[in-house]
Amino acid sequence: MNRTLLRRLAVYITIVSALALLVGCARNADGSKEQAAAQEVSPKFNISWTMHQNLPVPEDAEMIRYVEQKYDVDLDIWNLENNRYESLLDLKLAQEGAPDLLRIRQPQDLLKYQQQGLLAEIPEETLERYAPNLMAAIRKYAPDYSDQGRIDGSIYGIPVVNPTNAYRIPVVYRQDWLDKLGLDVPDTLEEFEQVIYAFANEDPDGNGVKDTYGLSLEGMNVVFGAFGQVAFADQLYFSDKDGQLVIGALEPEMKEALGYLRKWYADGVIDPEFITGENKGGYKHLSHSFINGRIGMTSMGNYYHWIDDGDYRAWTVDARGASVETPVKATYNVKELQAKNPDAQVSFGRPFSGPDGKRGSKAYDMLMSFTAIGANATKEPGKLEKILQILDDVSANPDEAERATLKNGIIGKHWNWAGPTREDVVTLPPYDQYANYLNTIGANIGMTVPYPPTERREQWAATLHLDQDGIYNALEVSTPSLVRNSEELIALRNRAYISFITGERPLAEFDDFVQEFLDAGGAEVLAEANKANTLSE
Repeated sequence: MNRTLLRRLAVYITIVSALALLVGCARNADGSKEQAAAQEVSPKFNISWTMHQNLPVPEDAEMIRYVEQKYDVDLDIWNLENNRYESLLDLKLAQEGAPDLLRIRQPQDLLKYQQQGLLAEIPEETLERYAPNLMAAIRKYAPDYSDQGRIDGSIYGIPVVNPTNAYRIPVVYRQDWLDKLGLDVPDTLEEFEQVIYAFANEDPDGNGVKDTYGLSLEGMNVVFGAFGQVAFADQLYFSDKDGQLVIGALEPEMKEALGYLRKWYADGVIDPEFITGENKGGYKHLSHSFINGRIGMTSMGNYYHWIDDGDYRAWTVDARGASVETPVKATYNVKELQAKNPDAQVSFGRPFSGPDGKRGSKAYDMLMSFTAIGANATKEPGKLEKILQILDDVSANPDEAERATLKNGIIGKHWNWAGPTREDVVTLPPYDQYANYLNTIGANIGMTVPYPPTERREQWAATLHLDQDGIYNALEVSTPSLVRNSEELIALRNRAYISFITGERPLAEFDDFVQEFLDAGGAEVLAEANKANTLSE
């Protein structure tokens, strides 16, 4: 920029400043200040925002524009694929620092990001003032979790409590295979063993080829559950034993569980591709091993990923545009399975019991995640307050119509009330044909609030007794040593367990593995976990 242009710019700024001063200082005859010609305009913030996504949110998404216009802000949605959320987030964090609103999907990561200086402290008074509806709902419906986002007494995360996590992961079987083989859904470990051997050896798909197996990776957690623990998960699962926290994968009874799996693998009953998992890409809750007819049992995905035709009655729209109740259509895994094999049928079973009567399948923590504010947000005065105000609105607006709009889109275009009671909504064509249309229109950008689940889908889940036999992680938050060591310890656990199952390592070395785990930081993790558990009681 040349000197002449700089001088002209300086003169322009001086003139504008002088005019503003004159307008601001003008007084009426009575000596009072005169109103400025233009109302004071609040700053227009650019706010970077992360959310749950199965599809990217377009820059011109309709509901993003709706929120932007409502609050006079620009929203920059970080499109982070849910399947790879943590890895993509860490890459963006390294490149750009923390977004202004940060979804921390794994609760254990709150402490990690706080230690890295990525999070802003949220003053309690500010949180209560600018997110009153959100905080009132948490205190009312999930009071035990209301202080979970505190670190050393200061608030760094708003707890995201998911009431539907009261329903554990289902145990699913190919019912048409069971019928062909004349078998019932198993209730004990011995009955389960009989079923999976039949799945592997008695040609349940009738193609004359020995190409079917009993189970793969996700089904193994139900086997571990028959011994009271969970092993294969993306975090270390703790359980309570005589008032002390223990790491389930280290417990002595897991040696017996591994003995079953080792035998089944050697006998060709376990899918030899179990090491790579059941999902082969795309939507992460799809069990392609099950969908493609390789295995006859799984425990992958949540209950709503296994809805079959007619499981319950749902609201839809008829040709005249009127809301009608019709049998629900198959979703996700069942839909994909029946597209490949229209005669395939699925059924749910209770987790089978083990030698001591224990049973269970993996359950997700009620504390699902945290919502945090990025450290850079506090550098602009008023920005933290604006973010909290928007978060409160899009998550817990007390007006049911506005809350439904922010969650589902524009009424009359994307959805309508299904009945006069306003308990259900119906998605309108053509959006009812798209499973993830909310991402496409930029709706539902807030956090989950623990309102009691009343939707028909959840009522159906309750009839399946999925609120029973769940195995939850007894340690829902993290500790400094867990932040440092969890990645290495999880990798060590997985390597050892896979080696025991495949026969590469003698099962007699299980105690050696336990000691290796403790020496690699596990002992410190256990000590800190028990100290934190004692302080929280």
